[in-house]
Amino acid sequence: MSSLPAVLLAAGASPTPSPSGSTEPAVPSLQDAQESATNAASWVEQNWSTWLAMGLQILLVVVVAVALRAVVRRAITKLIDRMGRAAQAGEGSALGGLLVNAERRRQRAAAIGSVLRSVASFLILGTAALMVLGTFRINLAPLLASAGVAGVAIGFGARNLVTDFLSGVFMILEDQYGVGDVIDAGVATGEVIEVGLRVTKLRGADGEIWYVRNGEVKRIGNLSQGWATAGVDVTVRASEDLDHVKATLDDVAEHMSKEEPWNELLWGPVEVLGLDSVLVDSMVIRVSARTMPGKSLTVERELRWRIKRAFDRASIRVVGGATSVEDAEGTPDPTTTVAAPSAYADADSPRVAATAPITPGRAAPPAK
Repeated sequence: MSSLPAVLLAAGASPTPSPSGSTEPAVPSLQDAQESATNAASWVEQNWSTWLAMGLQILLVVVVAVALRAVVRRAITKLIDRMGRAAQAGEGSALGGLLVNAERRRQRAAAIGSVLRSVASFLILGTAALMVLGTFRINLAPLLASAGVAGVAIGFGARNLVTDFLSGVFMILEDQYGVGDVIDAGVATGEVIEVGLRVTKLRGADGEIWYVRNGEVKRIGNLSQGWATAGVDVTVRASEDLDHVKATLDDVAEHMSKEEPWNELLWGPVEVLGLDSVLVDSMVIRVSARTMPGKSLTVERELRWRIKRAFDRASIRVVGGATSVEDAEGTPDPTTTVAAPSAYADADSPRVAATAPITPGRAAPPAK
């Protein structure tokens, strides 16, 4: 019986002031304690099913969301791996092996996989979070409205970042360029060394590295896809025999197409397209060839080297350059026919005065 006051006090009885003025805890009656216990038990009995249903619903939503996220991420990973294997299978052809390299495939697959996994996780987990909040009878309309306003504000403030990100996603998905490609992005030109969702890194011709924001790229000229064209303009004198010149160029093209490694870099025959322009003292002959992407400059340099040597052997003079020195040596110097200035050219000189006849009306010039 000594513990009964403590039990009744714990049941929720409030202290009441004593007649003497001091506050002392009032001892509830046994009937009050029974009523309190009965009310608590009835409240728990009435709501335990709701709590249990809410807990099971939340648990089910979380389990389904985690399981669905894992399945989707695994499916995306398998899809990316299948894309990589398909690209490796395409390496059997010459074009496939040249256009796609290992680093390019790796970065493209990593970027695409990262984007898809992030989007899937955001959608699945975001939907699960809204369903959990809805389970607690929370009104989601104000929350969604606030999130929409915040999203618009953030998107307006970071529109450049969003533009860069979306442009990078589409560039990667469409495979506009990759690592190892030489591109002209308008703002910079060089070899792609890294492709990101926001920034693309290029290495210029002088070794500098350009960081180009994807949102700033309005056009892209990929110089490494498909094939390239090597064009050489040969300028010779207008008096040269065209048939002889064409035969020399055809011989250069035939020998170059059969030698290594030029037979691999040339994807088509070296063609003499004909006269590109005819001037009074010269004419320009155009030579062209289809080459491996990115190797046009190398083929052009080799073509010029071989054409110059072949022309020297065939005694075909190229306008300008080293062969013009011989022409200059064979031409007489026009200054050799001009006499030296005479001392008698000046009418007031002492020599002219000394040779002039003495006349009575003319005094002799003073001696100097």
